[in-house]
Amino acid sequence: MLSKEILDKLNNQIDVEFYSSNLYLQMASWCESKNYTGAAKFLMEHADEEMEHMRRIFNYINNTGAQAIIPALEQPPIDYDSLPHVFKEIYKHECYVTSTINELVATTTAENDYSTLNFLQWYVAEQHEEEHLFMGIVNRMDMIEGSRTGLLMIDKELSASADARAAGTK
Repeated sequence: MLSKEILDKLNNQIDVEFYSSNLYLQMASWCESKNYTGAAKFLMEHADEEMEHMRRIFNYINNTGAQAIIPALEQPPIDYDSLPHVFKEIYKHECYVTSTINELVATTTAENDYSTLNFLQWYVAEQHEEEHLFMGIVNRMDMIEGSRTGLLMIDKELSASADARAAGTK
């Protein structure tokens, strides 16, 4: 049985993951409107992935006999200065998500809730992977700063990455 504090934090994490999905979906729309079709495809794939992260927590809560709570939707930002700006915001957001997962892990450890701690280990590894991925994209964009050709090349690479992720080869 989940303690009230852990249940509240897990339900908050549902909100975080749901918002992440909506944020990436909105960013994909911005990218599409600016003809960054590869980045749009990449972000659509990530929006789906974040929704799956939310569903995992939702199912975990319900499987413990508690009730998962779907949050009210908060509208994400709709406009960005540039494609590098989009990915810098994503990296910053992923660091925030990592902090919420780490807070959850700390709470489960303090409460000796080893079942939930075990469940969260997947998220710890996933967040490490996400931060590494987006930091790499930001660093590559910094290297080609101001180059339209470079941005188009990265957009093409993001499209290929989305295709690979969709095929299950992350």
